Amino acid sequence: MSTPPGHGQPHGGEPLEPVRVIRPRRTDALADLMREFREYQRSATDGPAEDAATEELPAAPAGRPASRHVPLREPAGAGRSLRWAAVAVAVVAAALLGFGCALLLPARGEAAGTAAPPQPSVTAADPPARATAPTAASSADPDGPGTLREGDSGPDVTALQERLLRIPDVYRDGSTNGRYDGELKEAVARFQLWYGIRGDETGVYGDDTRRALESRTTADGG
Repeated sequence: MSTPPGHGQPHGGEPLEPVRVIRPRRTDALADLMREFREYQRSATDGPAEDAATEELPAAPAGRPASRHVPLREPAGAGRSLRWAAVAVAVVAAALLGFGCALLLPARGEAAGTAAPPQPSVTAADPPARATAPTAASSADPDGPGTLREGDSGPDVTALQERLLRIPDVYRDGSTNGRYDGELKEAVARFQLWYGIRGDETGVYGDDTRRALESRTTADGG
């Protein structure tokens, strides 16, 4: 085992320098950041070197226009294709319009034929026949043919008055003048009430009242 040299004795090799260990601090990073920021401000103030090397171009002459407008030209076949497209659209629209008219005209013809049926031809003999039809309809009485009511007169009214005189207390002391007046109407209504006749209007001498009165007056020899 070798013994270390004594105090004060020189070492055989090169002398060793003392080593200082420097540990990074937190403030060092902040100092580096501030240094970079100052350098960036200095470079921004001085301006880049490229700006000094740029050259200014000479101004354009006063007589020469600054810009020149070049008109746009359409392709040679664009106008022709647009015209053909317009013609095609017009032909299609005309075809659709014609088709719609062809559908509407028969429908209108059918509607007109349904709304207005053909009128029969009128001859000279038709007016009298048509004139007699309303007369026959108006002459038909709802209470039946031969119905007598207030305002009528004639031999049938006289026969009615004579038959009512045969019924006790119905047409007492009534006249047989052949006029259907208010007194005769009251007598007919009284007869209908007493004998339960409901088929005719009150005070109207209809078929039901006639059958009931004749059945009661014929049995008596009238």
